[in-house]
Amino acid sequence: MHKKRFKQKKRINRILRLLKRLRPAELPVTHRHNHVQLFSEGAQFFDALLAAIRSAKHTLLLEYYTIHDDQTGRELAMALAAAVRRGVKVQLIYDYIGCVDTTSSYFNNLAFHGIDLLPFNKPSFTRGVYWFDKRDHRKMTIVDGRLAFLGGFNIGDEYSGRAESHRRFRDLGFSIRGGAVNELAAIFKATRERGHEGFFRPAQIRPSRRADRKVGHASVVIISGGPRQRRSHIREAFQVNIASATEEILIATPYFVPGPRIIRSLLRAVRRGVRVRLLLPARSDVKLVLLLGRSSYSTLLKGGVDIYELEREILHAKVMLIDGERTVIGSANLDQRSFHRNYEINCVVDNVEFGSQIRGLLQQDIAGSRRVILDVHERRGLLVRAMERIVRLFAWFL
Repeated sequence: MHKKRFKQKKRINRILRLLKRLRPAELPVTHRHNHVQLFSEGAQFFDALLAAIRSAKHTLLLEYYTIHDDQTGRELAMALAAAVRRGVKVQLIYDYIGCVDTTSSYFNNLAFHGIDLLPFNKPSFTRGVYWFDKRDHRKMTIVDGRLAFLGGFNIGDEYSGRAESHRRFRDLGFSIRGGAVNELAAIFKATRERGHEGFFRPAQIRPSRRADRKVGHASVVIISGGPRQRRSHIREAFQVNIASATEEILIATPYFVPGPRIIRSLLRAVRRGVRVRLLLPARSDVKLVLLLGRSSYSTLLKGGVDIYELEREILHAKVMLIDGERTVIGSANLDQRSFHRNYEINCVVDNVEFGSQIRGLLQQDIAGSRRVILDVHERRGLLVRAMERIVRLFAWFL
């Protein structure tokens, strides 16, 4: 007991020092007594999502980076159209670049059935080239202001488990009931009213009459990030939670371009006795990012970080677990794009049961992955090293 109190005191002191250095404008709101449910497979997640949409009575708010015109996308479209017919108000924000391969007839059909659409960042050369570099990378559905679905799942067969095995994405999703949903709805509303123009500002959260209802045992903090911030709220949340670790850090991320601040945070954690393990992809849908991420392996491996690469599926889960009890999970990757140029939603879930489920899944994935050995990694060819150096020149844009 004395040892545990000593570790907690050290953890608090580290967090306070980091917060003093970062000087955030305001501390995020902690929503207590939420019910949080983890979905470890695509089929499980989409079954729950579509069931909730089909039972919606008042409002459906959806915000997605990618929506494909495939079986999964068409099932969503039919469920939304049916919701409108029974009197539900449906609003959908989708990323124009993320959906560039989706047929225009898909969205025309949604509009025809009464879904209120807002495409994010349609091409507009009157704003120069800056418009092209912004993305709405969020994945979120809010049902009747009471239930929210979040995580890494976009809308498509490769996420729902219907695609061929070599194209399937390994992802995680979760749902929240409780006061935290009120903040998510306010963020959606603020995003829609701004139309993604101008500087990012956090949504103003008004107390909800339902906010005090105790529906579960999880404390949830919402971290909302957007482009043109003076500082990255997403990165700072990662840093603060890494600094709080006393025993173990487990991270899974598909696009690993952490930058020097996150690398230093991880190496500091190792030096104070924390076991740090990274689960990263062995293959990726963005090969340049995979090459760029591997260019930082040597520094991390020499510093004592364990790295594993998932081979059987394309890793797309974005999650960090601190000491088996506090989980950072959502849409944001550990990369510069998520830190500075994407609209993102992450949640910090403080709950031992939820953390235990995350740890079990990550342990299982790590056990089935290939461990990266420093000596083997250092023997990669001169051509690969040269390509890494070239790609690093463009790291900010990837």
